[in-house]
Amino acid sequence: MLKSKSILNVCKKMQIPKLHTKNNYTQESPMPLKIEKTLNSVTLLGRVGAEPQKRGSEDHPVVVFSLATHQNYIQNNENTQKTEWHRVVVFKPGLRDSVYNYLQKGQRVYVSGRLMYGELKDDSGNTRTTASVAADDVIFFNTNN
Repeated sequence: MLKSKSILNVCKKMQIPKLHTKNNYTQESPMPLKIEKTLNSVTLLGRVGAEPQKRGSEDHPVVVFSLATHQNYIQNNENTQKTEWHRVVVFKPGLRDSVYNYLQKGQRVYVSGRLMYGELKDDSGNTRTTASVAADDVIFFNTNN
């Protein structure tokens, strides 16, 4: 069993006391940096719901498409399927162009990325929260399935 003083000493040793600049000069950090590992990861395998669309501006282009996934379960001794729809956004230039030019409605696709939240204002000025999957990788499957 560690005593509370030794735990404090270990914690102090783990903090980063100095910052390094480009010129290899060091400066004292005004307060210790807290480095914490986090994870925001989404993996989807499903079918494309509609043809990909270009959105955004010329400075900040984005390609958007919908993806359907489903869950099968038994309810009242009958096989049932629940479909979930996901909004996928693609910002990476090469991936964005490939998705826009080659992805088709109904095609089976694997998407890995991260969950993003944003706000949209409708025509009447009401704000609503949106959730999207920002794709880091999209793998196309053969359309003959």
